[in-house]
Amino acid sequence: MAPRDAEPPCQAEACALQTCLNKNTYRPEKCDEHLRKLYRCCWQMYQQTDGKGESTACPMQNVVRRWLRNHGEDVS
Repeated sequence: MAPRDAEPPCQAEACALQTCLNKNTYRPEKCDEHLRKLYRCCWQMYQQTDGKGESTACPMQNVVRRWLRNHGEDVS
């Protein structure tokens, strides 16, 4: 179990995405790669925890799965 003050999983990716969005005046097309990295990280967390992982940085597992599928990622 992670210490209480440990950074939530995928927090660094979420912060990088937010920084990109702020820098690009919320033009998400400029931050697509950051968004993809966040969702990949979240998917990996869910896979490693049998879907039981939790992070304030990640949407729900079914949202992550659907987004990745819709963007050409192989999620099974």
